[in-house]
Amino acid sequence: MLRRRLLIMLGVVLLIVLLLAGYKALSIYRQIQLFSAPKPPISVAVATAREQPWQNRLPTVGTLKALQGVDLRLEVAGTVKELQFESGQKVKAGQALLQLDSAVESALLETAQADLGLSQLDFGRGSQLVGSQAISRGEYDRLSAQLQKNKATVNQLKAALAKKRMLAPFSGTVGIRQVDVGDYLASGTVIATLQDLSSLYVDFFVPEQAVPKIALGQPVEVTVSAYPAERFDATISAINPKVEDSTRNVQVRATLANPDGKLLPGMFANLQVLLPDPRPRVVVPESAITYTLYGNSLYVVSEKKAADGSTEKDAKGQPVLIAERRFIETGERRNGLVLINKGLSDGEQVVSAGQIKLDHGVHIAITPDKMLPAEQNRPPRAN
Repeated sequence: MLRRRLLIMLGVVLLIVLLLAGYKALSIYRQIQLFSAPKPPISVAVATAREQPWQNRLPTVGTLKALQGVDLRLEVAGTVKELQFESGQKVKAGQALLQLDSAVESALLETAQADLGLSQLDFGRGSQLVGSQAISRGEYDRLSAQLQKNKATVNQLKAALAKKRMLAPFSGTVGIRQVDVGDYLASGTVIATLQDLSSLYVDFFVPEQAVPKIALGQPVEVTVSAYPAERFDATISAINPKVEDSTRNVQVRATLANPDGKLLPGMFANLQVLLPDPRPRVVVPESAITYTLYGNSLYVVSEKKAADGSTEKDAKGQPVLIAERRFIETGERRNGLVLINKGLSDGEQVVSAGQIKLDHGVHIAITPDKMLPAEQNRPPRAN
């Protein structure tokens, strides 16, 4: 009886071991089938490398300056009697801005004018008497000199009186005024700034090596931090005929219109000098480039080759596409595009989205990239 029980227990244990071994074998078999099965293609978005005219640009920085701009300063001292402008007001050329107290000068002018009138009468009488020799020639010359002196005195006082009044030298916008009525101002005191903002200059420097590339009338694109999304068109209007000794740079001036008054003198500007003769260059979307310390690369869409060199086909008879990692030499980046100097040809398809899932030789499937124009979403060309 005991022997029979031992045999039964041994059989149960053996059955359990066989069941476990079978389950393990089935699990291993399923894993082998899973790894041996072909992996599904990875969906990526692609773009077509295009050859298009690429205008080279010379980047630099500059400063905006008013077409005309001055600090309004007094030539003579005096007390402010009247202010005839407001801060920020637009004024015309010759418009009165400030009047100093001129009572003393006005009184002196009246005295000088009275003396001038008397000397004119004396000279008139002398002109009649000298002909009849009633007065000497010397007396006549003295009367003539006195007349000229009095005229000069009147003109001098009129000029001094005119300096008591400030007029706008040109049309523009007056800045914040620095004086008030009743202030006593010394000569040279700044009362405000006057800037003509209808057009602006932008002054910048280029290295002497770039001098042959620039010329009068050449277009320049200007951007400022205040309006980062806007571009302002300027034109080179002057080139300094001298190279700076300390920097070996040449100063250049461009002129740009400012009808809206958005731009202000003193603003820092980023510039792109448009160089002539655009050349056809290959460009790709910036999203297609992978930047690393070892170099820049991208994934090119290519057809998988069999051992005999023929193109492999899928179940539908279409070429099997793979991602080929290729190192390239990039150039300037502009408007979402990157210039390719070396490593890519016109018309090749590159992966523009989904690179993070890729490796060299991975099977891929193409999906449209909604972020790119329709013409860059063409399917790969058949070889």
